[in-house]
This record gives sequence, C-alpha cells and structure tokens, in this order.
Amino acid sequence: MLLTVVIFLPVVIAGVLLAARGLGARAAIGLWVAASAVDLALVGWMWWRFEPGEGASGVVDGLAYEADLQWIPTVDAGYHVGVDGLSLPLLALTGVLFLACAIYSLREPDRPRTYAALFLFLQTACLGTFASLDLILFFVFFDLTIVGMYFVIAGWGHGNARRSALKFFLYTFIGSLALLVGFIGLFLGSDERTFDMVALAANPPLADSPVAGGLVLLAIGLGLAVKTPLFPFHTWLPDAHTDAPAAGSAVLAGILLKLGTYGFVRIAMPILPEAWQRWAMVAVVVGVISVLWGAFVALAQTDVKRMIAYTSVNHMGYVLLGLGAAGLVASADEGARTVATVGAMYQMVSHGLLTGALFLLSGVLWSRGHTYAFDRWGGLARPAPVFAGCLALAAFGSLGLPGFSGFIAEFQIFTGALQATPVATVIAVVGILVTAGLFLVALQRLLTGDPVDPVVPAEADADGTGERPAPDRTDGHTVTATRPEVSARVVDLRGHEVASIVPLLVLALVLGLLPRIVLDVLEPAAMAVVELVAR
Repeated sequence: MLLTVVIFLPVVIAGVLLAARGLGARAAIGLWVAASAVDLALVGWMWWRFEPGEGASGVVDGLAYEADLQWIPTVDAGYHVGVDGLSLPLLALTGVLFLACAIYSLREPDRPRTYAALFLFLQTACLGTFASLDLILFFVFFDLTIVGMYFVIAGWGHGNARRSALKFFLYTFIGSLALLVGFIGLFLGSDERTFDMVALAANPPLADSPVAGGLVLLAIGLGLAVKTPLFPFHTWLPDAHTDAPAAGSAVLAGILLKLGTYGFVRIAMPILPEAWQRWAMVAVVVGVISVLWGAFVALAQTDVKRMIAYTSVNHMGYVLLGLGAAGLVASADEGARTVATVGAMYQMVSHGLLTGALFLLSGVLWSRGHTYAFDRWGGLARPAPVFAGCLALAAFGSLGLPGFSGFIAEFQIFTGALQATPVATVIAVVGILVTAGLFLVALQRLLTGDPVDPVVPAEADADGTGERPAPDRTDGHTVTATRPEVSARVVDLRGHEVASIVPLLVLALVLGLLPRIVLDVLEPAAMAVVELVAR
C-alpha cells in the first residue's frame, strides 16, 4: 500500500492542479514542491525500514512493499509492484531530482499550473517504471514517460522545441515498440504464459532455444538502447536536451535515461540469462564505443548544453560496459561480476545527481543571457562566484574526481570489468581522460578570462533575471543571443537555484565519501542478479 501511495501521489496532485483553475502561479508551484517533498519523505521512510537481506534477492523472492493485483487475467498481467536493492536507490534518486526541479521552477512564469502538473505526471510514470514487476505494467509506465517529456519539451522548450520533441517522441516510441515485441516473445516462450517478472526469472523462457532467445534479447536491447541512449541510437538526445527547459533536461538525463539501463539489469539479465551470456561481448563493445564516442563528440561542442548531453552517452556507456562484463561468466569470477554490476548501478545514481545539477546550472546561463554558446560567456567566476563554485564541483564530480560518487562508480566498473574483458576496459579508460579534458576546457571558457565588451544594455525581462531575452533561432539547435553585460549584469545564483542545485552536489559528495549508504542496499541485489545470470 505504501509503495502504491508513493507511485500515485504525484499524479493525484497533478489532477488537483489541473482542476483548480483559479490557483495562482506561486500556489501551483508551491503545491508541486510540497507534493514532491512528501513523496521523497515517504521514499525515505521506505529506505529506513528496508532490510537489504529481505529485499535484495533480485526478482526471485523477498521483495519489500509488494502489491500484486490481477489486471488482465487472460494473459496473466497484473498490477505487480515491489522494491528491492536494485529499484530502491533509483526510487530515491527520482524523488530527490524531481524535488530539486520543483524548487528550481519556483519562478516559472509560463503556465506554471500546467507545467507543474506535467512534471508530477512524469514523476508517477518514472516511479511506476522502477517499481514494476510485470512486463506490461513496465511498458505502460515506460511509454507514459515518453508522452510527458514530449509535452514538456514542445510546450516549454526553446529553439526548435517542437521539432526536437517530435524527434524524441518518434525515436523513443519506435524503440518502445521493439521492447513490446520482446516482451511478447518472453510471454510466448514461457511455460507459464505470463508477463510476471518474478515468475519469468524463476523459470527463464527460451532457455532451450538460443536463436529465439537471441532475437528476443535483440528486440529488448534495441528498445532499451534507444532510451538509454547508446551509440548509434543516441542522435535524438542532444537536440532534445538543447531545446528542453532546464528542469526538463535534468529529468531527461537524470531519470529517463536510467529507465533504459535499469531495464537491462531488471529484465534482460535475469530473465534471459543464457542469451545475455552469449551476447555479453556485444554489450561490452557497444558500451566502449558509446564511452569513446560520447567523450570525443562532447569535446568538439561549442554549446554548453550539447556538451553535457553527449557526456551522458559517455557515462551510460560505462554502465553497459559493467553489465556486459557481468555476463562474461567464463572470464571472471563471481566477485568481479558483482563488483561490475554494483558499479553500473552506482553510476546510474551518481550520473543522475551530477548531470541533473549540470543541466540546472546550464539553465541559469539561459535565464541570464538566453544562450548556451561558449563564445558568448567568459569570466563568470568574478560576478557569479557561487555559480562558478557549483559548476566546478559538478564538473569535477562528473569527470570522476576521488571524493565524489562518480569515482566510486567508475572505479568499481573498471575493477569488475578488467578481469572479464581487459582490452575493452583499458580502451574505455581513454574516455575518462577525454572527459576530464572537456570539462576542464569548459570551466576555462566559462569561468576564467575577461568578458567581451557588451553590445547592448541589459533590460529587465519577465522573470526578473535582469537580461533582455533574445529571439529564438529556428535554423539550428544552438540558440545564440547578444552577449549580456557579463561583468556587471550577470546575477549570481538566487535562493531557489541554490536550494535546488547545492543539495544534489552535497549528495554526490556524501555518496563519494560514504558509499556504504547505497552499497549496503545494492550489493546483495547485484549479487542475486549475477547468480541468476551465472546459473
């Protein structure tokens, strides 16, 4: 019952917001903040009461906060939700990031009531996906996230927002159709004729049909690869991020991308263990290519937001490298495979916190000068020291500096993968060097040096940022504007921006210094998944 409340509380408040037509802007956003805060508190209570020994056995047994109700009896599909060590950290990440976005949006001037309702709807869809233990239920929530994010980008984005939203929708929706085909294949290949993940993991389908199992894994893998996104299915990502509002980009990178990687560890690995073993090296190769491609393409960007978007391809490549290494049973012992899986899951949490903070910081640039172009900014450390400090912390965390959560994640991925696939792991390390270089270059461009002489005086805009908004360009995805008076006019982070960004960075630091907080929950669940794959 508690998990059901956590899942559906946000969408209930969204309905209240849409029904209360006379609600003011501040009250609407305030209700969004309150709903997200309550939801996060409930997730915190679930974490406090969670016993890793009980709920850490993957999708086999011992799930906590479980609810199982019949829904479509003819195909044995039901409302089956539960929490274990794989899903609980991602539920907590969802609560944290949506609350941060709600606080960041306190001054949202454009249709705030509808804006808040859309994000609350998205929150329910994300929570439901992470909690689902039925393939059809997973698919429904998975697709609802696509719908919600489409309207966020199209309705509140800038530049070519509608084009980018349509591209995002088409890519991810086609990917979800491939996912559905894979789910139907699992149903038809199972002895029980069920969509229940627990039953399918206990008795994996298609175990005696390697060709059929490989085709089903291919369909599921394609659907999840588009959502993650992995090379070469990533081309929707930079456009969607560049034209989305800051809070939309933070949720897209911090939460929605994790739905893909979570699907690999929740569905592909335990339900198709033999097929995953057989094709694990393909996952490793795709992961390494994504690592290098994302890093090198990000290094070439002249737009802050597109650069951050491509680093997500890089970081999700590390996740697939770790999960692929866990499938190479003959090449690694159980301990190494568990370490790689734990590192992949930890990377999901770390990336959500740090990249979410980076996208919110890029939104600050847009609100001040209506541009993400590197050549329109410079010398920001002097007029905006708090912004500069937060950006530096987020960048250092993302490049894997010791002391931050990113280091713990990448260290475990490389440690676990090195024994199973040493050549691929060594090649992937190059991605860390390139990532470090691109973030250091970005900091140098944005924070140091002297600002260029302003061209036009700044004027107060609608949201009180103190700069005159420039018209959007519709001929490209990098939206540029006349440079604001950086040295005199750029306003440092305001209270609501600090309250949304700083806690994400503090959490990334805490998880870098005290990783046992999450590892105690993750490790038993990861070990159970590895055992399912190895059997």
